[in-house]
Amino acid sequence: MSPKIAILGAGPSGLAQLRAFEAARKAGLDDIPDIVCFEKQADWGGMWNYTWRTGLDAHGEPVHASMYRYLWSNGPKECLEFADYSFEEHFGRTIPSYPPREVLLDYIMGRVEKSDVRKYVRFNTAVRWVEYSEQTAKFTVTVMDHDKGRLESEEFDYVVVATGHFSTPNVPEFEGLDRFPGRVLHAHDFRDAAEFAGKRLLLVGSSYSAEDIGTQCYKYGAEEVTFSYRSAPMGHDWPDVFSEVPLLTHVDGNTAHFKDGSTREVDAIVLCTGYQHHFPFLPDDLRLRTDNRLYPRNIYKGIFFQDNPRLMYLGMQDQYFTFNMFDAQAWYARDVMLGRIALPDFDTRNADIESWRTREEALSNPIEDIDFQAAYIRDLVDPTDYPEFHVERQGEVFKQWKKDKKNDIMGYRNRSYTSTLTGTTAPPLPAPWLEILDDSRESFLCNDFEKQSKAGPGEKVVTARPDRLSTPSMQRPAAPRVAAKV
Repeated sequence: MSPKIAILGAGPSGLAQLRAFEAARKAGLDDIPDIVCFEKQADWGGMWNYTWRTGLDAHGEPVHASMYRYLWSNGPKECLEFADYSFEEHFGRTIPSYPPREVLLDYIMGRVEKSDVRKYVRFNTAVRWVEYSEQTAKFTVTVMDHDKGRLESEEFDYVVVATGHFSTPNVPEFEGLDRFPGRVLHAHDFRDAAEFAGKRLLLVGSSYSAEDIGTQCYKYGAEEVTFSYRSAPMGHDWPDVFSEVPLLTHVDGNTAHFKDGSTREVDAIVLCTGYQHHFPFLPDDLRLRTDNRLYPRNIYKGIFFQDNPRLMYLGMQDQYFTFNMFDAQAWYARDVMLGRIALPDFDTRNADIESWRTREEALSNPIEDIDFQAAYIRDLVDPTDYPEFHVERQGEVFKQWKKDKKNDIMGYRNRSYTSTLTGTTAPPLPAPWLEILDDSRESFLCNDFEKQSKAGPGEKVVTARPDRLSTPSMQRPAAPRVAAKV
């Protein structure tokens, strides 16, 4: 009999799993498994669904998204490209290497909207509990269907956990935060950089989120940005209004105190302190326990739960590669569920996990990290029919990206890279990223990027700074008084 499969989440990982089965159907598979994808949001897209809401959603569920309004890709789109669906195919032309949030979402959705997979998704349906029966060798998945207003349970042969691990904040305690007179929030609840225009901002953490939120806030008018690091500073060549200091120790009024004895007067604090792998719908014997690392223990091939490989996890790794890595995992998981790939016994799986972990623990720098994750993806795609996307060449693009960031943290998004799928080099942005304040999909895609890339210095299309940034207190010192129309 065809297996019955539950996919938990319809974000990039869950959609990758749906797309993997759709690819098999198009390739001639007649007996498609019975698939149900449970999604607690009203639409698919997962983390890429921007919402103004924080805390709880309209149904009282924890808000999943950590997406903020002015997010742009912080890595080249050439390293995000699906092997079976290029950016050029979706947009019908080349676009710059660093698109804004709405444009990336449009691309992600474009692939699944072309296929017949929406019928598998039950929206507004939150997973409450998953349990496994040794007697029946089946999972029972209990969900809250908010459209029907009732709990429902179904049995499945396989469960794919595709809920991600960037939605449950890790929130440390610092003395004095309960009496701090300004705004305190975790990066998960950060939404709009314009909120911090004219403010002195403290970001606790030295991760990508701290880096990106800090530069976003500077772009939209923050007066001063301080990063507080635990182990080492990021070390970029920051503009004068940025600084990096050791870890925060305590707060006294508006004064933040740091381990080196220095202080800063701050108006708002954003905790960029990471996320927890959190699966409240799973019992202890099925729950993955790990921190954010390139190769978690207890999941074979980074997918199959070691104690019960009928339970699969997608996208649980620390990530350089994202969308195409999720695809690689989904295609491999699909072939195991279809019986095309046989899993080895427990001891063989465990030896493989330990081998990868030994390699991971010997890594000493980001370049080695990138090569490691590329090798991991290659290990997954070679046994499947996933199309070639030259993962090693994408790794070289990532390495160049790291250099470009180190050379110009505020301007690296102005760079262009070459697609490993099409061989086309992206056109530049129509203006420096720092000057582009309107980053809506409509504004971005109205550009003729090829034409603008050939335009002379005096031919740039500009518009006045938006009204919401028109007052002197909301204008960043030394910033341009015009913003490029994109």
